[in-house]
Amino acid sequence: MGMIQAPMLAAASGSDVDFMVHGLIPLNFFGHKVWITTTHVTTLIVMLFIMVLALIARRSIMKDYEKPSGLANAVELVVEMLDKLVKSTMGKHWKPFANYIGSIMFFIFIANTSGLFGLRAPTADYGTTLSLALITFVMIQYSAFKTRKFRMFTDLFQPIPVLFPVNVIGEFATPVSLSLRLFGNIMAGTIMLSLWYGLLPIFAKLGLPAFLHVYFDLFSGAIQTFVFAMLTMTFIADKRNV
Repeated sequence: MGMIQAPMLAAASGSDVDFMVHGLIPLNFFGHKVWITTTHVTTLIVMLFIMVLALIARRSIMKDYEKPSGLANAVELVVEMLDKLVKSTMGKHWKPFANYIGSIMFFIFIANTSGLFGLRAPTADYGTTLSLALITFVMIQYSAFKTRKFRMFTDLFQPIPVLFPVNVIGEFATPVSLSLRLFGNIMAGTIMLSLWYGLLPIFAKLGLPAFLHVYFDLFSGAIQTFVFAMLTMTFIADKRNV
């Protein structure tokens, strides 16, 4: 079974064009059959990888707390750069959101670039990107309620009450646009690479798709991570500053 299912974690297998999500293990959940899919497995791999990196970074910082060097300096540099980015984007209310922005950027970047290691990117599944966007949506609404209290509801009737339906649609359009933007770009890269490997296997064996991986997995993955984080910070800051 392992010999059959393992290749399905990748975007393409051999000469077969394969960019779909596959069910791996069926489970009976309250009388309904649900599946552990390739997305669940690759998401778990990404999470374990991030946890290992976090533990290594923590151990390095604790070990070299008095005189940080090597990895500890690199971690501190990344944290400082992240703090500066969040502060410059969100203004004086940046600090409570720095950890969330850093966590979501790290997860999305590792997930987007997991294709470099032969995995199917979890963010090429709309279920993943929608979940991330819904978390951001909750953060946006929580920030608005904390700052504006019940005025956030009355503002939906501005500038005239008849625009209430339009304003409501605009609020719920935020997670939809966030999720579709990330999903569309990563899925497009997954499809392009799958078609390349499936339709041009001879060139794939020569290593020619390497530059495509650099673009679709690394460059595009980094850009989409930055875009998602910037839009998240902008939406939250906008709600707090109104």
